Amino acid sequence: MRRDPETARALILDAAEKRLVTGGPGGIRLQEVAADAGVSHPTVLHYFGTREALVRAVCQRVLEAMHKNLIAAIAESSGEEAQLAAMLDAVYDAIGPTGHGRVLMWLALEGTPVRPTQSSLANVVDATHAMVTEKVSQKGFPLKTRDDTAFAIVLSSLALLGSPIIGKTLLAEAGLTDEAAETRFRAWLARLLRRYLEAE
Repeated sequence: MRRDPETARALILDAAEKRLVTGGPGGIRLQEVAADAGVSHPTVLHYFGTREALVRAVCQRVLEAMHKNLIAAIAESSGEEAQLAAMLDAVYDAIGPTGHGRVLMWLALEGTPVRPTQSSLANVVDATHAMVTEKVSQKGFPLKTRDDTAFAIVLSSLALLGSPIIGKTLLAEAGLTDEAAETRFRAWLARLLRRYLEAE
């Protein structure tokens, strides 16, 4: 059955993402992805060219979806600590247990970092800065600069990206060995962000 290009591409990305989550980047074989997607091997090559390009496309799609979801959540948020913690948990869930965080690190170490083309981290920074500016100006506090907001978002991103890779080890070395330590860390990070961004 012949599929339109958009459907075929989505099926290939879905199939590759499943294999990426279970087997990592090394577990992706274009022939197997083609079989899983119900398309031919030449079709996969036509849309993506190489295994590396397919892996990047999978990660790019995940990041763009995550950024869009974050921007929507920020727009609806009142900036409360519980909402920020839920957002951080959602980011962790999108890149941690799925294995996408490890793949993003792997690509960066190879010198081919993933850069979303539609919804980037800059959009997340802008949405966060708009929310913070509105809340802080209502209280009559001096406003943080966009750079301040960007640094806070980058710091959070680094913490969340590193957490599934080395987070448990670092927490254990710090004497935090219980199962809930990672969740408590994200809650603490949410408190830190809120206090910093809304501070006088």
